[in-house]
Amino acid sequence: MQKVNPHRSRTDESTRGMSSRRTFLRHTAAGAALVAVPTFVPARILGREAGAAPASETILVGVIGTGGRARQLMDQLPETARIVAIADCYEKRMAETLAEKGTDWRTYRDYRRMFDAEQLDAVVIATPDHGRSLPCIRACQAGLDVYAEKPLTAYIREGRAVVDAARRHGTVFQVGTQQRTMEINDYCCHLVRSGGIGELKVVQAVNYTGPTRYEGLPEQPVPEGDDWDMWCGPTELRPFHPDLQFGWMRWRAYSGGEMTNWGAHGVDQIQWALGKSDTGPRELWPVTPGPNGKVSMRYDDGTLVRFELEGGPMGGAIFTGSDAKIEINRNKFTTNPPDFAADAPDPAVREKWEGPGWTARPHLANWLQCIKTRERPNADVEIGHRSISVCHLVNITRELGRKLTWNPETEQFEGDDEANRLVDRPRRAGYELPTV
Repeated sequence: MQKVNPHRSRTDESTRGMSSRRTFLRHTAAGAALVAVPTFVPARILGREAGAAPASETILVGVIGTGGRARQLMDQLPETARIVAIADCYEKRMAETLAEKGTDWRTYRDYRRMFDAEQLDAVVIATPDHGRSLPCIRACQAGLDVYAEKPLTAYIREGRAVVDAARRHGTVFQVGTQQRTMEINDYCCHLVRSGGIGELKVVQAVNYTGPTRYEGLPEQPVPEGDDWDMWCGPTELRPFHPDLQFGWMRWRAYSGGEMTNWGAHGVDQIQWALGKSDTGPRELWPVTPGPNGKVSMRYDDGTLVRFELEGGPMGGAIFTGSDAKIEINRNKFTTNPPDFAADAPDPAVREKWEGPGWTARPHLANWLQCIKTRERPNADVEIGHRSISVCHLVNITRELGRKLTWNPETEQFEGDDEANRLVDRPRRAGYELPTV
């Protein structure tokens, strides 16, 4: 556990922070340019040391992204936190959010201005996949603790940059793979990891579909109040079309398809159950051809995972051991023999996770508690990066259509320059990954 600075009253903290901020802006060129270019003010200038606990029991939160999932998280945020501002590059969506929630949160088209103007403790980031890594890094630099929706990144290299930023700045960083907080999933993964089903023979995962290459849509006028350049972010500035802005998950430039959507949850359970949360597979190879082909992979210890199920446990996998078979899914499981796990948690613990939108409230609560204790949360940033890296590796294997050897320590393919070029992507000027 990191050492926690003594708490001060929010009145004293805010006054001291705003005074320091005014002095800072008055004596720097950045202050003169604030209207034109958002600056990044270190947390210590704002009256809170980076890596320190908030000064008040109430954690002040900003939210980046105001789509459907972001609004669910807004509703599920525990009372120990209070949202004070939201940011979205599309003004209409922010207006709709304010109307839906019946609130007067302050709004920003550029999240960097929110960082500058607000005395935030933390930020929830629920942007589209391709635009998530950059605000995550900038939030760490600004001294904010972070809850980022899954998948954490669109490319493997981005994930390592996010982890490095979080570690350097002492960020309490939770990734939105909420099954890491579910009691039933914890029990099941521990059962497999501890040898409870005997010697593990094979893991069968869902054959999650991958993305397709963008082939163009007819240009339409950009809606008023929509910063299309910022939405495109690091990707190519393509002509606007609403199907692009709101159907981005299907294209590789913006996402990894279902493999990085539900796959982010299913693969995370595999990593957890195998005790591989801080590493990854060693070998991957295609079993059937094509962008949605079946893929198998093997870890250093010989554990075999096959992405082959058509349907099944989207939030987990089937683990076959010498003594039993267990199917782990979201907040539930089955075994063969049926009564094998007689000491499992009471089914009543499932109730707090049921309901529309797959409730994330306890997962958010774990994050908020860790903000105060400075402990690492259940789905720490390294965990989220490693799990989604496996999803990216499967998609890369499909794209190249050949066996690949991955080094999880260097996070590079061995002897394969073509494959290594797919670990990262070119980024548009102005949207480069900043140094941590």
